[in-house]
Amino acid sequence: EAMAAAAAASSLGHVTSASIARAAGLDSDPATLQRFILTEQCKHPAASGDFSLLMSSIALACKATAVAVKKAGIAGLYGIEGVVNVQGEDQKKLDVIANDNFVNALLSSTKVAMLISEELPEPIVVPADRAGKYIVAFDPLDGSSNIECNVSIGSIFAIYERTTDLKTACDVEKDGLQAGTKLVAAGYCMYGAATVMVLCMGASVIASTLDPSLGEFIITNKDLRLPTPGKRIYSINEGNLKSMPAGVQAFVAECKDGAKPYSLRYVGSMVADVHRTLCYGGIFLYPATASSKSGKLRLLYEANPMAFLMEHAGGSASSGSCRILEVEPKGIHCRCPVIMGSPRDVDNVLAKMAAAGEC
Repeated sequence: EAMAAAAAASSLGHVTSASIARAAGLDSDPATLQRFILTEQCKHPAASGDFSLLMSSIALACKATAVAVKKAGIAGLYGIEGVVNVQGEDQKKLDVIANDNFVNALLSSTKVAMLISEELPEPIVVPADRAGKYIVAFDPLDGSSNIECNVSIGSIFAIYERTTDLKTACDVEKDGLQAGTKLVAAGYCMYGAATVMVLCMGASVIASTLDPSLGEFIITNKDLRLPTPGKRIYSINEGNLKSMPAGVQAFVAECKDGAKPYSLRYVGSMVADVHRTLCYGGIFLYPATASSKSGKLRLLYEANPMAFLMEHAGGSASSGSCRILEVEPKGIHCRCPVIMGSPRDVDNVLAKMAAAGEC
């Protein structure tokens, strides 16, 4: 029918290149993520273009990692590298590759002053004569324990602007240990049935999908919002429930035994679980436990960027005692309890924790 419509338009002399492209199932004017970022840049006359170049480098790292994930089985990239990282976790081969992708792409951008990676014990501080103005903290491959079973995994990143003089070397404490309220942008890239990047630059949350034929991220949602009130879904590792705060235990009991029971959905990959929560609503919890008083998720490159996205999408994100974005980091790999999702559910958990004297 589309081809017939194009032919009819041609016979009338009204055919356009756009109609020909549409008839062939092509888009001659794709709304790419890079184009969107450049358009936003033009709205700020004083913008230098540094952020746009930085985002191009992050997109490149995500594309390279997506290729590695898709080829992992064929290329023999499954399995453990044989090294334990700074978190005390076995490093997977894809962890190493993803980390190299991000480090190389970001350093090549010349727009960064410091890189903080989950896989590296210390930050990479760029010499003052080659340093840019941005600090990037990232988890190059979240959920890597799920690699072999082909479950969705992803990369998470947080972008801060340095606070010290650009003519000097970065200060790890002053520049690297900033609260989430200082974030310039944050996002994640999920490698699943499709490669999806979700990004917030301080306003709306933008979702884009990688088009393999173009090698570009195409905007699919310019204003991703949590549905209101959202589906009744809770996501938590119930295996550790008995060691979690009493308020969390009470909430889970209500989810199961309440008048309208919730559905349990838990992937074990933060990117996948948070992405589902953003799309459908509900709540994702990774609270403190008796053995992990500060939780297990890292503040700078897991909790903060996801909280930033969640709040800008209309959700809430709490550590159990305050907004996650207000938590002051005590180290580049410090941890933080995480309770985020629909305000209805987050408020319910916090009320139960308060009733138990836990917040």
